[in-house]
Amino acid sequence: MVGALFCMNDILLPSLITWFKLNYAQATMIQFTFYLTYIIFPIPIAWMIHKYGYKVSLLTALLACAAGCAFFLPAKFFNSYSLVLIAIFIISTGITIINVAANPFAAMLGDPEGAHQRINFVQVFSRIGYAVTPLVATALIYNKSGEIRFHFPYLLLAGVLGLIAILFFFSHIPAMKPGADEKFSLKGIISEGMAHRHLFYGVFAMFFYMGLESCTAGFFIPYLKTVMGYDDTKAASYLTLYYVFTAVMGMIAVFLLKYIKAYKLVGGYGMGMIFLFIVCIFFHTNYNAFFLAALGLFLSIMFPTLFSLAIEDIGSFTGKGSALLNFAIIGGSVFPPIQGLIADAHGVQVSYTIPLVCCIMLTLYAFFFTREPLLKRKQASQAASYVDGSIKNSAR
Repeated sequence: MVGALFCMNDILLPSLITWFKLNYAQATMIQFTFYLTYIIFPIPIAWMIHKYGYKVSLLTALLACAAGCAFFLPAKFFNSYSLVLIAIFIISTGITIINVAANPFAAMLGDPEGAHQRINFVQVFSRIGYAVTPLVATALIYNKSGEIRFHFPYLLLAGVLGLIAILFFFSHIPAMKPGADEKFSLKGIISEGMAHRHLFYGVFAMFFYMGLESCTAGFFIPYLKTVMGYDDTKAASYLTLYYVFTAVMGMIAVFLLKYIKAYKLVGGYGMGMIFLFIVCIFFHTNYNAFFLAALGLFLSIMFPTLFSLAIEDIGSFTGKGSALLNFAIIGGSVFPPIQGLIADAHGVQVSYTIPLVCCIMLTLYAFFFTREPLLKRKQASQAASYVDGSIKNSAR
């Protein structure tokens, strides 16, 4: 369901451009509003998890998502873009809780060595939601008479989320609250977070990753409509392919992570994305739609693996470290408006330079600033200092 809610933004953007007669910069207020919650709520959510545990927090998230989806009904009734943005903000509040709570929860449910695989396994289900949404949502939004019913898929989502909330309430999922003697303070979270260098760099990597993801998917259909000349249905079919690639490769990555270091896999996939972005920006071929969809193959593991790399070996600080990481998701709010301004001025194809830059930044993080490369650099520095000291002692 979270995957479906994320993907709905990509379907909603082109439909609202038509319905409310928006330019690209105005339409990107969808992403701006959706990701704005990540600068407001992560610390309060971390406090809620500390106080009430994971189960209550995740139940609150489900109810918030359902309420936000239901709010699309008055948005349609009053024909108001402002109410649409309010509904998206409410949905995003619920999803923010899920992101802060669910990923570290999955990381803690087992041996630390398997954390990368568990988080990727959880994300596979989200990717399935992404994959099935474009064609289904497009069919629900555009009826046979041509009317745009942008509220209709959200009302169905509200009903399903409400049902899941009821089932979740009666489940036996443990609360897993922190110890009563553990103190909670904003200053303590920030100071301890700075002590973990790979977490500190991971916050910046997540910032650029969210720009990469939101810009790539948000302008996917506009790219195919303006650059390739596709209609909404054909463009949505390629967006479905993009998410199918993401889901399938996400499943494969669960097994690849047994044999390949997580930071190497992220770095290698980042290089693959850089190549595809360059092709989509600077060349215009009959295969551009396929190259754009193929970005999903490499994007598949990015979020869960970057997340697990950042919180690797930080012990009891995992939940609070997750809150710090979720601050960085504000990148999904920062970059799309910049891309929208470029698209209005120079076209959608040129605007894809924004996710290209974001991809370069997180690839550099993977190869040079995750925990293992930092440790290797530290060990190399210590070895060099030891050798240098030995030479000086011998000289004496």
